[in-house]
Amino acid sequence: MVADAPLDHVTLAQAVGRPPQEVADALQRLADDYTEQGRGFDLRDIGGGWRFYTRDDYAPVVEKFVVDGQQARLTQAALETLAVVAYRQPVSRGRVSAIRGVNVDGVMRTLVTRGLVEEAGADDETGAVLYRTTSYFLERMGLSSLDGLPDLAPLLPEMAEVEDDLDAPQAAPSPSPSPPPTPTHQDEPASP
Repeated sequence: MVADAPLDHVTLAQAVGRPPQEVADALQRLADDYTEQGRGFDLRDIGGGWRFYTRDDYAPVVEKFVVDGQQARLTQAALETLAVVAYRQPVSRGRVSAIRGVNVDGVMRTLVTRGLVEEAGADDETGAVLYRTTSYFLERMGLSSLDGLPDLAPLLPEMAEVEDDLDAPQAAPSPSPSPPPTPTHQDEPASP
């Protein structure tokens, strides 16, 4: 309750002077008991450590009480950039820009400042800084690992749809209006 970050079972075992496996088992039993009892909170193993969370059923009430409209939300650009990093990590800022089609320098600085993204070394070929998501990202998303990210395949168009779009005949440009016909002088009598 007093920790500001999730704590792994080994750290907690050291704090209480008990064997790590005993503490791991006790944590799991507590989490199961809280769920079974329908408590207003959960004990979850998220992002490599244990932490108390508001039970999902009560989250809107607690959020309204605590936040009451003061939460700074990520912009659409930040969410898109974060998604690219999450699914393509480790990835360079240049690659994220290429995928999104816009410069992401400012957005990446914001994500780093908020602790959602961090540097992950450098690309061997280009020397560009690589970025990855942080354990704080996992915690905020309620994930224990990146394997919990939803699969993108169901959200993408089927290959047949893409091929149909590529094979569809392009509309021919509409013809520009023809100039009015020029009068012919063959019906006119010859001048004297």
